[in-house]
Amino acid sequence: MLPKALRVHRIVTPATLLRWHRKLIAARWRQPKPPGRPPISDELATFILRLARENRTWGVVRIQGELRRLGHRVAASTIRKILRASGVPPSTRRDDTWRTFLRAQADSLLAIDFFHIDTVTLKRLYVAFVIEITTRRVHLLGIAQHPTTGWVAQLARGLASDLEEAGHRFRHLIRDRYAKFGAAFDTVFASISIQIAVTAPRSPRMNAFAERWIGSARRECTDRILITGERHLHHVLDAYVAHHNTRRSHQGNEMRLHAPHDKPNTIPFPARIDTIRRRQRLGGLLNEYRPAA
Repeated sequence: MLPKALRVHRIVTPATLLRWHRKLIAARWRQPKPPGRPPISDELATFILRLARENRTWGVVRIQGELRRLGHRVAASTIRKILRASGVPPSTRRDDTWRTFLRAQADSLLAIDFFHIDTVTLKRLYVAFVIEITTRRVHLLGIAQHPTTGWVAQLARGLASDLEEAGHRFRHLIRDRYAKFGAAFDTVFASISIQIAVTAPRSPRMNAFAERWIGSARRECTDRILITGERHLHHVLDAYVAHHNTRRSHQGNEMRLHAPHDKPNTIPFPARIDTIRRRQRLGGLLNEYRPAA
């Protein structure tokens, strides 16, 4: 794809090629930034702080509603920014409720999400996956260039069938407000007694486990390789998911591995350094270490 003169007179490193591709992607999807919101008055900002301090159980949305009732329209993000800048903590009741929910229900929680990958030809592919909150095990559901509501519902039916066959213990599924999650999607999981927990608008931290895995997959895998198409992406993500589920330690679980249930996830005694061998995946992009048999 390079001009003939450049091919003859220049030596291009892999890092340079990847940098050119990132710039190409950024230029392809760059959009002009819309104008920001007009600033609010100091008097109104002071009143917002007063509402937060006098009503410790009120969250940002509750404060926004009270302001609207009084004739002031202020975005929730603006209210949150004012509270953070002044060191006012968020509502204790709201924070404890969500945190308690995650801790108490972790064994029965699933989270589903989408992320996209741009190929070397600028074709955008969407990847659907589900993650088990307790074990951090990831299951790749499907890849599509143009995901539809029907396609997402079909993924849900396949996942529900697999869960029933395995005798699932899950009771809640966290998802965001992506438009492709239609009523049919929720109905499928309701049929197997799994309740849908929908996150608040523009609140990726409410689905933090799925978002964290997306970041890991990008940093450790897809950002370091040029994807040529859907079949290639399937191969790359299958290898990374297998590495993540069986040979990668997880900070959120005390650096433990999560191997298949019929295999031990730790070595019962310290391995001799001279017996440790490396296994490479994806041409050396991922390395796994274990003692020689």
